[in-house]
Amino acid sequence: MGTADRRAGHTGATALLDSLPAAQWMLGHRGYDTDWFRDALEAKGIRSCIPRRKSPEKPVRYDKRKYKRRNRIEIMFGRLKDWRRLATRYDRCPPVIFSALCLAATVMFWL
Repeated sequence: MGTADRRAGHTGATALLDSLPAAQWMLGHRGYDTDWFRDALEAKGIRSCIPRRKSPEKPVRYDKRKYKRRNRIEIMFGRLKDWRRLATRYDRCPPVIFSALCLAATVMFWL
């Protein structure tokens, strides 16, 4: 999850919280460090992997190995944005965008 500007990430997450798919883990950066967001994820059965901000009030346990590996997701989205059609979203039709996404992922997998 991400937000377009420099606001805290949890403000944008409020709108998406109800539509989250079933998942085991939520990996997030320090911008999502709020107790209400962790509680909401826990209520949905999702374990959070979100560290505290630099000035922690109380420590939070999280899987440091998973957190360090979250950059792989960001790298994957960066590679998908190399495909101009996906980056600029010329096609507004969801099936066409999904087809282009599948094609790009297949080519990236084989390269």
